[in-house]
Amino acid sequence: MLVYKLRLQKGWSQEQLADLSGLSVRTIQRIENGQAASVESLKSLASVFEVDFNTLKEPTMNSIPNDSTPSSSNAQGISNEEILALAHVRKLKGFYSHLIRYIVIVGCLAIFNFIKSPAYFWVIWVALGWGLGVLFHGLRVFQFSPFDTAEWEKKQVEKYLNRKK
Repeated sequence: MLVYKLRLQKGWSQEQLADLSGLSVRTIQRIENGQAASVESLKSLASVFEVDFNTLKEPTMNSIPNDSTPSSSNAQGISNEEILALAHVRKLKGFYSHLIRYIVIVGCLAIFNFIKSPAYFWVIWVALGWGLGVLFHGLRVFQFSPFDTAEWEKKQVEKYLNRKK
């Protein structure tokens, strides 16, 4: 998250940052998407951005906001609200990208199916299978799943630790 913000402040593309840091573009993408980075990668990025190595470390579970401190900030200068908002926007972007691919590809397959074999409409199986995937993706993004919430996870941890509320 911070790497993404610093890169945008400098006006660099991911390719430019990769060239300057000696890392691969894929590594930059992974780090920006919130995956853990190696110490060597963080040191390389810290030197490129001319910041302290410790400022590039992503927030730990202890710094994730709870409902009592929605506007708290971490040491990186990024508010927890910004972190949560960016994560939500990335999920939305992924869902809409998935939905658009589904519509375009199934539409093209339907046209191809209609032209080549109008007697058997096989594209319906592709549309149904992939459509279920899009449906479940949407349910997760728009938080209609009872198992994909922080509250559910918290209850399961408490249950596992034999602490009943």
